[in-house]
Amino acid sequence: METLKTFLKQKATNLRIHSIISTSEAGSGHPTTCLSAADIVSALFFHAMRYDTADAQNPNNDRFILSKGHAAPLLYAAYAEAGIIPTEKLRTLRQIDSILEGHPTPRFEWTEVATGSLGQGLSLGLGMALNGKYLDASDYRVYVLLGDGETAEGGVWEAAALASHYELNNLIGIVDVNALGQSQRTMHAFDVDTYCQRFEAFGWQAIGIDGHDFDEILPTLEQAKASTGKPTMIVAKTFKGKGVSFLENEDNWHGKALAQGEELDKALAELGPLSTDEGTAPLQIELPSATSVSRDEGPAPLQTECEPPDYPPDEDVATRSGYGAGLAKLGSVNPYVVALDGDTKNSTYAEQFMELHPSRYFEMFIAEQNLVGAGIGLAKRGKIPFVSTFAAFLSRAYDQIRMSAISQANIKYAGSHCGVSIGEDGPSQMGLEDIAMFRAIPGAVVLYPSDAIAAERLVAEAAAHEGIVYLRTSRPKTALLYDVAESFPIGGCKIVRESGEDKVTVVAAGVALHEALKAHEVLAQDGIAIRIIDLYSIKPIDTETLQTAASETNNTLITVEDHYPEGGLGDAVLDAVATQGICVHKLAVTGIPRSGKPEELLEYHGISANAIVQKVKELKL
Repeated sequence: METLKTFLKQKATNLRIHSIISTSEAGSGHPTTCLSAADIVSALFFHAMRYDTADAQNPNNDRFILSKGHAAPLLYAAYAEAGIIPTEKLRTLRQIDSILEGHPTPRFEWTEVATGSLGQGLSLGLGMALNGKYLDASDYRVYVLLGDGETAEGGVWEAAALASHYELNNLIGIVDVNALGQSQRTMHAFDVDTYCQRFEAFGWQAIGIDGHDFDEILPTLEQAKASTGKPTMIVAKTFKGKGVSFLENEDNWHGKALAQGEELDKALAELGPLSTDEGTAPLQIELPSATSVSRDEGPAPLQTECEPPDYPPDEDVATRSGYGAGLAKLGSVNPYVVALDGDTKNSTYAEQFMELHPSRYFEMFIAEQNLVGAGIGLAKRGKIPFVSTFAAFLSRAYDQIRMSAISQANIKYAGSHCGVSIGEDGPSQMGLEDIAMFRAIPGAVVLYPSDAIAAERLVAEAAAHEGIVYLRTSRPKTALLYDVAESFPIGGCKIVRESGEDKVTVVAAGVALHEALKAHEVLAQDGIAIRIIDLYSIKPIDTETLQTAASETNNTLITVEDHYPEGGLGDAVLDAVATQGICVHKLAVTGIPRSGKPEELLEYHGISANAIVQKVKELKL
């Protein structure tokens, strides 16, 4: 044991030296937070964790999430000391052509999830732990290193509650209690007992330790690994800047690299020389359990051939119902599909998946940040998660959503109850910003079906697409528009009404498309023909079809959407045709809505059939 402790102490010293040198070379970074956690990271990476240093993708590797992502130099130093990356590469930290970014991202393959927006790591770990315990039946453990300051984030406690609920004994958190935030002392400073009591109140095993004493660190990690029914949180008192006298527990060093020259030299002299393994036990990282999963088969099969939609042709069906039916069918043909919901499953209709595939459904309750974070964790473990709630409530988790893009997660979002068409529940329940939210996510696909058949088909399309997909569904029941054999490829649209006499093209989706079809009938009685496009794929958008339709209809488009005018379907169309001399008129929800019947609200906000008729006639084409 003494030999092991000597070895780990030397490794911790090396981690501190690497962290200081790499940030000094970069001229920026967060060395002091690296120094506080170096002993804990040494014990984890070189003793407690099991992983194959030659295979980052080994499904049975223990997982490590650096929730306090500003300590990235420490993470990279650990991988260098483990022989995974050459130590000289550490000097490329934060350079534009380096994979070692200022906060961890999957550009470095050993980083599974992007971190740095604080308070998210525990939710990500929760998703990975759910996968290990309930889906893959793997014995890997998930370790999450948090900063004490980030425990002020509500998302941490959402994850704490869910981890206890699901009895995730394979989830081990460590709070680095160095008591120093960015601008002042943290809320609880060095009060380790308060942190422990809080996690214990959430149903965790919580253990307070000196985070620089291996006599406490090592047995505590063994105790955590032995837990059978609870997750464990290790609350470690540490000192920011540990090992360097003029940094240790000192204010105003957050995010500051040491200046090269006298300042750097003094710090390195105090830490001592970079040590080698000579004269100590050689580095022996325990390998994970042998896996029965064959990786010769490639990625998860993207099976999308489900049973076709089956509705009586004269029945009105909500697109949210089509989502539920399509998801349940998809789950029957693709075992990698999982579903999560935020206690709205009887409204989003995710309950249809739960009823058929209960072992692959995870209830996240009313905790949207955790809903998304856990979904990302599942995605990074090879699953295809569909995350659903009301479209309005996804805005609460927008930080997690944008981080899912940085994490390169293969995750699908479903937002129901969009727009004023939900009716009497009022504006707090109306998703009116969601298209804009997801259009702003790089590489994200945004889909908006107009009938239940399209909704079912687009669920399968979403699963087959690698990356982020948002599927927007509506509350009201609407008529079926398409044959059950119709296909809806991502990036396409449907011309649902056209003639050689069309004066203008109306572009819509969802409930607004049905209003456009009503307007078509009214205008036809007055001898005015209009073309109608169902823009079910808002991003990517079918620019060619839009431009062609405009060129054949007086270079004029009218967009109609149950969404605010900023960033929605209308702006997507504008972006697509802006350089072509095409005039676009937008009809969208303006102002804050109110409660009322759906048809009243569509009329009040100028997106009804009557509003479309009026707009067409105003143009006098």
